[in-house]
Amino acid sequence: MIKGTTPPFEIPADMRAVAERSVEQAKLAFNNYMQAAQEAVSAFEERVKASQVGAQGISKKAMNFAERNVVSAFEFAQKVVQAKDIQELIRMQTEFVQTQMQVLSEQIKDLGETATRTAMDSVKTGRNGAP
Repeated sequence: MIKGTTPPFEIPADMRAVAERSVEQAKLAFNNYMQAAQEAVSAFEERVKASQVGAQGISKKAMNFAERNVVSAFEFAQKVVQAKDIQELIRMQTEFVQTQMQVLSEQIKDLGETATRTAMDSVKTGRNGAP
């Protein structure tokens, strides 16, 4: 048997250039993918923040309305105990109920408008990707 030396395996320059370009293209594609993923996550986080802020605003407004309604009820109770007769009591009750119905109607309208505005802002944020 003849022992010969086998020449070392060499990668042709053209193949090496193709491989290097492929690696660079893969890196670029991966970087683009990661950037798009980060942008998507950021946009999602912004929408979540906008929704939370809107929900907090509605909650605060509802609590403010509830507080005002309770104060009105206590004020009414104080007036009732000072009524001189049943007619005055009935008149006070009628006025209070009418006033409260108007106030509640305005509060419901206000909450509805706020909720609609919040929903529209959330939709706009979702479409534009920014608040």
